Amino acid sequence: MADPVTGPGGGGAAGDPVLDGFVPAMRLALGEAREAFADGEIPVGAVVLDASGEVIGTGRNDRERSADPTGHAEIVAMRAAASALGEWRLSGCTLVVTLEPCTMCAGASVQARLARVVYGAVDLKAGAVGSLWDVVRDRRLNHRPEVVAEVLADECGALLTEFFTHRRFG
Repeated sequence: MADPVTGPGGGGAAGDPVLDGFVPAMRLALGEAREAFADGEIPVGAVVLDASGEVIGTGRNDRERSADPTGHAEIVAMRAAASALGEWRLSGCTLVVTLEPCTMCAGASVQARLARVVYGAVDLKAGAVGSLWDVVRDRRLNHRPEVVAEVLADECGALLTEFFTHRRFG
């Protein structure tokens, strides 16, 4: 298993201070994901924390409602955070999201200069923060956020499983 700070596979032992420090923020992101689920959207939620740990942006998937292909939770949360700060650079900020970001969201994390990306469930089909691709740690890019993987991974994954089971078997 990989170290949870460097990539998927770990998940950390109970009481791991790195993972435990992000649990409250991940619970907020899970709340956003549950709202997405209630709206018929794929249940992914995200929050952006400033350098002091205050929430400055929240988001949930809204592609169906907004008819916007970029309506991923991470993008929505980063836009809200940038608006709150009055600038596009999210230096010192942390993105906390219930599902490993895709290539678009991982790329946006790099472009926004986020200090850290924290995610819950691993996405073996489209994950771009260590699973399928590793966009955020590509040495050819000008910025590489720290990664903390698999915070509340089981809870985050269970919500997605429930959504897709309900969608298939109604």
